[in-house]
Amino acid sequence: MPVLSGLLIAILFPVLYAQGVASRGVKPTPRGKPSGLPFHARFIDIAAQAGLKHPVIYGAEDRKTYILETVGCGAAFFDFDNDGWLDIFLMSGTRLESPPPEATNRLYRNNKDGTFTDVTDKAGLRRTGWGGSVTAGDFDNDGFTDLFLTYWGENALYRNRGDGTFTDITSSAGLLHKETRYGSGAAFIDYDRDGDLDLFVANYLVFDPKRVPKPGESGNCTWKGMPVNCGPRGLPPAKHSFYRNNGNGTFADVSVPSGISKVGGSYAMTAVAADFDNDGWPDLYVACDSTPSFFFRNNRDGTFSETGLERGIALNEDGMEQAGMGVGVGDFNLDGYLDILKTHFADDTNILYRNDGKGNFDDVTIASGLGVETRFISWGAGIQDFDNDGWPDLFIATGNVYPEIEKKISSYPFKTPRLIFRALGNGKFEELIEEAGPGIAAAHSSRGAAFGDFDNDGDLDILVVNLNEPPSLLRNDLKAQNHWLMVKLEGSKSNRGAIHSRVTVRYGGRVQTQEVLSQASFYSVNDSRLHFGLGQAATADVDIRWPDGAVQKLTGVKAGQILKVKQP
Repeated sequence: MPVLSGLLIAILFPVLYAQGVASRGVKPTPRGKPSGLPFHARFIDIAAQAGLKHPVIYGAEDRKTYILETVGCGAAFFDFDNDGWLDIFLMSGTRLESPPPEATNRLYRNNKDGTFTDVTDKAGLRRTGWGGSVTAGDFDNDGFTDLFLTYWGENALYRNRGDGTFTDITSSAGLLHKETRYGSGAAFIDYDRDGDLDLFVANYLVFDPKRVPKPGESGNCTWKGMPVNCGPRGLPPAKHSFYRNNGNGTFADVSVPSGISKVGGSYAMTAVAADFDNDGWPDLYVACDSTPSFFFRNNRDGTFSETGLERGIALNEDGMEQAGMGVGVGDFNLDGYLDILKTHFADDTNILYRNDGKGNFDDVTIASGLGVETRFISWGAGIQDFDNDGWPDLFIATGNVYPEIEKKISSYPFKTPRLIFRALGNGKFEELIEEAGPGIAAAHSSRGAAFGDFDNDGDLDILVVNLNEPPSLLRNDLKAQNHWLMVKLEGSKSNRGAIHSRVTVRYGGRVQTQEVLSQASFYSVNDSRLHFGLGQAATADVDIRWPDGAVQKLTGVKAGQILKVKQP
């Protein structure tokens, strides 16, 4: 019945569906009385002083002719040289005409003093094109993290040689494709638990600039009555690909036998591989724009079944499609299960799905307090504990896609602030902007966001992609004396990067679960070291479920450390 109601609404109110994306036109719910509780995390943008000065080029600045110019790209916090300090990788786009020379991906090495050095050229990662997402994983199990990048055009697999350089092995790995594709989300996933990372690659839509209408030329090319770039509605959806790792540096296309290729009809964006139904096998959740999102359940026999509608995470609780862009994954209510935060378009709510432990989800957006905010187009997302009080908070990066609109409708500016919803400890959240520091309140047209502790001081920082501006590096200047623990895992029988390892930490009468992911937020990669705020607890018990199902238990672990564990 919820799906039927959504279709009826689309029929009765077609103006909402004539827009490029699913924007329900909902009004925000009334804000409650402020809690008055202090928020001890404060974010300062130190990108300039840290050396992150190059802009992320993505389309024209004052107008967008095609949807290709609007989507933007992701970023990664990852340790490419294994020195224990997070480095930064930034995707990039280009321009339709006269792309500037700085339009390239960037790799910044962490200098361990709060600054970074641009080593893009030395590392062999300079590349110009319409970049999308990044997924990181050690696909060849040599101990160094590799990168897979999606593009409109040809995707790229870069092997980390372990000497500070990367080699493009897309062709020799069997990952080239003949036709032009619009790559979107991607995720390394060991779907058969053989210890080798396989690869899921989504495609956003079929894009041919020679066939796409110009702004205003059809009903899918207007917004608020004004001409804008066309799509995704009105453009053909694309199919998706799945590749099995052969264990010898090559991949085999198993899109058909895995069941992935038969699922289509939606505009896929961010992809997250995690065990959402707690059966010990990784599944795939894919946020989809203006169409139902996908949940590919791992059948444990080399195939997947798409069950998003049945599990309650394809639509919202009203049975409505939403403009799914980013995906945050975490245990927001401390019940030991992985929940989902999905970001959406302006005039709609971002959505919070609560997991029942079996991979069935309830939409708790309004009950949790997220319904108070509908002003912004939202992208990067995270369920992370920023003040180390033991309760995960929520972060959302925002930014409009139509720079032409604000000249006539000032209530829809192109550059908008970031959002933090701080956890109140009872399943509810409180929206903070200025209260969380100038790095949150600053207005940008942002897209990808990555979460990690780049300065190794025990609190989580945030890397944010800003279109046609340098990125933001939001340092967390946390004042509270709460305890914390980070867990860094290394697989042996399982994949070396320990992707899909599940860590459950018990502290002060609470329990929280996290999983090592290869992509999340919006097209981005978070620190693979799992961060837990412990509040006042000085010790914790740590349970590790490795990707092959083996369980390891550690008791009385002291807080305030990066706990390194190698799979027995």
